[in-house]
Amino acid sequence: MRSFPVKIRHQDAYLGTPAQEEGYFVRPPWRSLYSARFETLLVSVTADDGTTGWGEALAPVAPEVPAAIVERLLAPVLIGEDPTRVRPLWDKLTGLMRERGHLTGHQADALAAVDIALWDLTGRLTGRPVADLLGGAFRSEVPVYVSGLPRPTDAERAELARQWAGKGATRVKLHLGHGVEEDLATFDAVAASSLQVAVDAHWVYEVPAAVRLARGLAERGALFLEAPLAPEDVEGHRELARRADLPIAVGETLRNRYEFAHWLGRRATGLAQPDVGRTGITELMAIGELAAAHHVRVAPHHSTGLGVALAAGVHVSAALANLAWFEYQPTTCEVAGAILRAPLPGDAAGFPVPPGPGLGVDVDPAALVPSAAL
Repeated sequence: MRSFPVKIRHQDAYLGTPAQEEGYFVRPPWRSLYSARFETLLVSVTADDGTTGWGEALAPVAPEVPAAIVERLLAPVLIGEDPTRVRPLWDKLTGLMRERGHLTGHQADALAAVDIALWDLTGRLTGRPVADLLGGAFRSEVPVYVSGLPRPTDAERAELARQWAGKGATRVKLHLGHGVEEDLATFDAVAASSLQVAVDAHWVYEVPAAVRLARGLAERGALFLEAPLAPEDVEGHRELARRADLPIAVGETLRNRYEFAHWLGRRATGLAQPDVGRTGITELMAIGELAAAHHVRVAPHHSTGLGVALAAGVHVSAALANLAWFEYQPTTCEVAGAILRAPLPGDAAGFPVPPGPGLGVDVDPAALVPSAAL
């Protein structure tokens, strides 16, 4: 097994060009760290016959951290195992640090990368696409929404939305959180493009303001309101969901079925957004079934993951009966092919499911620099 922390410079950073040229930074009013580069962790698992499967963790900052977990904790446990026993291996790997509270955070990111690699390897060894291994695809093309209109003014965002509509897009999500009135004004400007519009508030509001925003968006026919409150505030989201007339979307911060079970059981979310680079394929499928049992649709999250995570997200989306849409990040998708021998087909109109075997993408090892070989 090998781990490959990857950092790629692009003319635009995720969600637009940052003021900083190097290092990590915060984009107020959002509180998370971002990188001026596209950072990720690639993991390869090689079988005795030389066949290699690839996985990827969503690691937008410091991919060296989950890489160390892969190298020190996970890789030694897999040596000598049958890689096609993916679900038993998932059970074994997730148990390694479970009683220490490590089903989340960087441990979960590392587990996700290894799990994706095992599914890809199994598909390559058997000659089958991952979607088939998951029980079959419900669709041959995955519907998407365009995520983000990274422009500084509403007029520029509206123009970009019109351009996306001309390219076949039907839905767009705005990355906002600048104040209720300002967010609604941006929504109105973009909605004039004829696209269906959703809003991501990046966790910045408290309940009273979030209720006002949700009501304003519902009156305007918004698709959903994502991440309106602090990510740990389950009860706040529950109250908001009860008072809002549109789906409240949550999930990118959650890593496993147990976390989702709590949110779903409390009726604190109306649209589940797990990210395969944080959950792995095995766990995302379990989350999808759990959401279906609560009559909640799934819209898999995708932000800075490159070609392997993108392919995994498309395969899982195809295999979900209760899929809403998959997240299409235009700039990320431009960069995603940098690690592949050929880019993954797909655009603002949707993603065809790669035919396989495995994930149906080929990583270019020359584009990577290994941090370890085990």
